[in-house]
Formats: sequence, C-alpha cells, structure tokens
Amino acid sequence: MATMASSLLNTVSSSIRLSNSNSNRCRTLPMATPISLSRSRRRLTIRATETDANEAVKAKAPEKAPAATGSGFNQILGIKGAKQETNIWKIRVQLTKPVTWPPLIWGVVCGAAASGNFQWTVEDVAKSIVCMMMSGPFLTGYTQTINDWYDRDIDAINEPYRPIPSGAISEQEVITQVWVLLLGGLGLAGILDVWAGHDFPIMFYLALGGSFISYIYSAPPLKLKQNGWLGNFALGASYISLPWWAGQALFGTLTPDIIVLTLLYSTAGLGIAIVNDFKSVEGDRKMGLQSLPVAFGEETAKWICVGAIDITQLSIAGYLLGAGKPYYALALLGLIAPQVFFQFKYFLKDPVKYDVKYQASAQPFLILGLLVTALATSH
Repeated sequence: MATMASSLLNTVSSSIRLSNSNSNRCRTLPMATPISLSRSRRRLTIRATETDANEAVKAKAPEKAPAATGSGFNQILGIKGAKQETNIWKIRVQLTKPVTWPPLIWGVVCGAAASGNFQWTVEDVAKSIVCMMMSGPFLTGYTQTINDWYDRDIDAINEPYRPIPSGAISEQEVITQVWVLLLGGLGLAGILDVWAGHDFPIMFYLALGGSFISYIYSAPPLKLKQNGWLGNFALGASYISLPWWAGQALFGTLTPDIIVLTLLYSTAGLGIAIVNDFKSVEGDRKMGLQSLPVAFGEETAKWICVGAIDITQLSIAGYLLGAGKPYYALALLGLIAPQVFFQFKYFLKDPVKYDVKYQASAQPFLILGLLVTALATSH
C-alpha cells in the first residue's frame, strides 16, 4: 500500500538521517559522501563536502516559490503550481500528496467488489472506510513523504518550491511524519484483521509488504526507481494490485488467479508511472538516472507508455472474453477507446505540456475499467 507502503521498522529512521547526500532521483540518495546538516524548524540546509561523478550537479533551492502565481488548492493536493505555505499542518498535508490517494481508495473498492461478499451494511461500509484510510492517507501519505525526502536534491532541480528543498519543513518534522503515518497505517491493518476475524493477519502483512516496497523504491541501497522498468512496475503494482488485494482479503479470499490478474493489470500502472517521468527528464539526466524517457529518448518512451497501458487492457478484455464474460469484455473495450483518443489528443503531442490534461481526461476510464474487471471476477 501504494500508484502505489510498500526493512522498514528498523531502518527507516537511520536511513533518513544518514542519507543526506545527493539524490539518485528520489527518488534515492546514495550514501557516497560525508555531509553536514544544519537544522531549524523552518529551514534545512544541506552541504556536501565532496561529490562523485554522478553527483556533480547540485541545485540550490530558492528561499520560496513564487507565491503570487501559486495556488492554495494545488498546495493542499501536493501538485505543481502550489502556493508557498508557512502553516506547518498544510505543509504536512502537502507532503502526503492527497492527489495520489484516490487510485488506492478505488483499488479497495475494486477488491471489495471482486470478493463478492461486500454488503451495504453499516459494518461493511465502516470496514471499507478504515481500509481506505489505511491505503490512502496513511500508507500512501507515508510513501509520498519518504519519497520526497529522498527526492529532495532532484526536486531542487525540477521542483525547487516543494517543502523539503525550499526549507519549509525541518528534518525532524519529516522524520516524525514518516513514523506517524507508517505506524498508523500498520495499526489500522491490525485492527482490520481483528475486525474481520482473520486467523492469519493478512491485512497486516499486506500493509507491511507494501510499506517495504515503498521504502526500497525510494531509499538506498536498492532504490528501485533508478531502474525505469522495475521502479515503474513496483509503483504500478502499489497503486493497482495492493489496494485491490487489501479490499478482497478484507471481505473474502485472495486467490492466486486474482493475484496474477491484478499483477498483469499493474503493467498498465507502469505506463501511468512513465507519464510522470517526462517532467523530470532534465533533472534525471543531470543526476545520471535511467528513467525510460532518458534511456530510450522521449519519443520512444511515449509509445512504450501508451503501449503498456493499452495492450494490458486489451489483454484483460481478451481474458474476460475467453472466460465466457463477453459483456464485461465489451464494456472494457468501450472504456479503452476514449483513452486512446486522449493519448493522441494530448499525451503523444506533448507529454510535459499536457500531462495533467491527459491524466484528468483518460485515467477515469482506466479506473472504471478496473471496476468492470472486478465485477466480472466476482460473478
């Protein structure tokens, strides 16, 4: 849990404190050079005593973002174009990137639907809300916060107005937020296991496994996001498979065929993750990171992206047709068509300029396709 929670309880704090050297995209910060830190509540200054060949480029974050053009709404959602904020609680919310929560919440809905056992009772609705809180605000919030921490040097190049590189939040405040969100999410998972009467604490282990994936995605020494294929698939699985598994395990039984099906669907999530790589090409090149747009060139990466999204969904439609569910297969095909239209209208023209328009236009159809597939597997 999460696009997208996923070593951890004994290593997060020490890794965060020690990895203040230059970032390998995050996205990850290699432990290559000695550093010194000066801390205050509102400002974090990072000074490296030396750099290696891959860390030759450092960008100094500005004091603050251009507040005159920033949006308070964007700030709360945690997306670009945010207003510079001084309220620490608004900054904390911004770090959790609420805009990334809905896919995880929707994944829980799909899993509950696929179980075939969800009932519109007060108890089942309450269980699902707690599961959504675990998957979205807590564990996705944990994932986004730790990602921003390890991403602070690359953000100083690509998005210098973000809270950590701009110095709007201190090191200790970030560390505290990471632990509160992680332990809160794991605690909710344990509560759900007891509530559902599980003999085996599957919700807790799903949450723990997802949190581990999130950590190794962002942090050294594994830092999955250095690899465009592996990192993006891990991200896709976190946003599609894990919340689905949580919803289905809460209300029913998580079966091997569903695990395989959702992991296949996560290839579409890989494509969605590539969309976000285009806006970071400049910083990735400078930091020596092999995102797919950097490794293959932006033109080729555009087609890899749409191919992963479209071919995956067409394969799922073929599976549903072969399973004797032609109406569900036709419904899924009907939802793929507008996605292809918006790919040509926006994404393939300019993936950086139109990334927000493309995702806002096309992704609702993809997540509806997830629900169609979930309903098909429940019948």
